[in-house]
Amino acid sequence: MALHPFTTFSKSNRRLIFLLIASHLLWSCAVFGLWSTGRLFEAALPWWSGAFIALQLYAAAQLLLPVLLLHPEERSRGFYLFWGMTLALSIWLINQLTPGGGWQPLLTVVKSGLLLLVATVIGAALARYVHRLWEIVPVCIVMTLADLASWLYGPTAGFTREIKQYYLMPEGPPPLIDMVLIKLAFPGPAGLAPVFGISDWIMVVFFAIVARRYGVNDNLAGPAGETLAKQGRIGRYLPVSVAALFVAIVLAQVTGLFIPALPLIALIMLLWYAARYLLLRRA
Repeated sequence: MALHPFTTFSKSNRRLIFLLIASHLLWSCAVFGLWSTGRLFEAALPWWSGAFIALQLYAAAQLLLPVLLLHPEERSRGFYLFWGMTLALSIWLINQLTPGGGWQPLLTVVKSGLLLLVATVIGAALARYVHRLWEIVPVCIVMTLADLASWLYGPTAGFTREIKQYYLMPEGPPPLIDMVLIKLAFPGPAGLAPVFGISDWIMVVFFAIVARRYGVNDNLAGPAGETLAKQGRIGRYLPVSVAALFVAIVLAQVTGLFIPALPLIALIMLLWYAARYLLLRRA
């Protein structure tokens, strides 16, 4: 079977994809540098941890700018199946690497960068199938109910216990779910720890792309993300979905409880879209 239909992209999209890959690698290096700096702290105050998380999420938000400029291309189911299997295999393969010594933290942040990249691609692909803005309402409802059910009665509850036990008393190989958890740098002895999952970032990207497609400015720090991307300006993009994820993470850190991020992200985004819609109608 020829791979040409699966590996061919338009010239502009090809440039943006290369930019996405390079920027995610750069983000991983920055997280590694932040981890190295955090080791200088003997004990971390809660607000320092919050500052570290905010800085890394804000930097991750800038990674979304190139994807806002991607042009939709007609693709077959085979295309999505091929790249879905390829990306899943890449995540599995990188988790099979077990370097010793000081290489492990570097590999951990590279894994997190890869997960963000994969989530960005998936979120952008899913956003293509939203043909009307109101269609995000059932998406948010289903997403919230499914995540809450999994958290209360399904596999998420078990995964949470496994991850918590492993990071408190690491013995043996990490749980399988650890492969899709994104680790961020913390000051002090915590080092690199899982903060959110790949599904959370998929929905962050999904909402950012939907906002761009329907002309809703979701940037809390200034002009719309697409405008900033076209002007090549970084450092001023903070979509509402990223801020919602940060709120969920802070709540989990403050309460010491596992709080599913997806329902909170969905609620905040629905309120934001509703408010923007009402303002536009009034104008």
